[in-house]
Amino acid sequence: MLKLGIIGAGRIGQVHATSITNNVKNATVHMIADPFMNEDKIKWINELGIENITTDYKEILENKEIDAVLICSSTDTHSSISIEAARANKHIFCEKPIDHDLGKIQMVLEEVEKAGIKYQVGFNRRFDNNFKAIKDAVTEGKIGTPHIIKVTSRDPEAPGIDYVKVSGGMFLDMTIHDFDMVRHLSGSEVEEVYALGGVLVNSEIGEAGDIDTAIITLKLKNGALGVIDNSREAAYGYDQRAEVFGSLGSVAISNDSGSKAVISTKDGIVSEKPLYFFLERYMQSFGEEVNQFVEAIVNDKDVPVNANDGLQPVLIGLAAKKSLEEKRPVKISEIF
Repeated sequence: MLKLGIIGAGRIGQVHATSITNNVKNATVHMIADPFMNEDKIKWINELGIENITTDYKEILENKEIDAVLICSSTDTHSSISIEAARANKHIFCEKPIDHDLGKIQMVLEEVEKAGIKYQVGFNRRFDNNFKAIKDAVTEGKIGTPHIIKVTSRDPEAPGIDYVKVSGGMFLDMTIHDFDMVRHLSGSEVEEVYALGGVLVNSEIGEAGDIDTAIITLKLKNGALGVIDNSREAAYGYDQRAEVFGSLGSVAISNDSGSKAVISTKDGIVSEKPLYFFLERYMQSFGEEVNQFVEAIVNDKDVPVNANDGLQPVLIGLAAKKSLEEKRPVKISEIF
């Protein structure tokens, strides 16, 4: 059994702790660290049967019993803690993004290579059963050569303005998952980005310097084209769909709902709305990504989402921001 330490006991830290305790084989949470530890968090941690609690993450890095760490703290700490953990010779699972600063991401890549440890980035949607089905169909050649990759990602409600102000912007906070998914499904790197965006949901988001609605087109190195559409607020729930169209056909996924039942009467045809938020839609994927991280450590094989996979969507996000600001297509080579 690998012993894991979780740094950060906020929402995503709690998701991983619960998932590991209930769904991950060959690993156990040995310690959780959070500088804002309170009675509610301590009660929840104790209910999971996790005995070691601290407010100082360095205790996890210094603990010789702990094999690997999950970095689930605030985004602005990801790169610095990654470097410290690599120097402490811990395997690392880091929530996205590694950082918004390309120089800091490069430093992480260098330290990880120097330490020779496993480093996985938390793009959990790759491990969702629906997206995996698309990827498998593409990999097996069922739809031929990919021509068009389409991803729709719309949240059920916009985040609070305080969050928007520190998020790094929609492209680096929300769309970053979709940039990763286009790379993943196409099997190719993005070459050029053109982004259109607006403030159609909440004017306060615009006043904070961000957008809430966007369409991004992507040109890939293998010749395929990508299209992403985003909204911070879909009245009907969490809208997560994708399609890959290729030379021999297409493969697409629709939204998950509570059931697939469709009621047809003289008054109309009714089905259930999509599951409301990411915790409902993607809980299985959070467990599977850590299962594969643990397996990579135990069997000494490559992690499924490496540090470069963490770098590339940030490059695309920065190119999208530049494209929006300058109202023109932007090549990735202009960014890095």
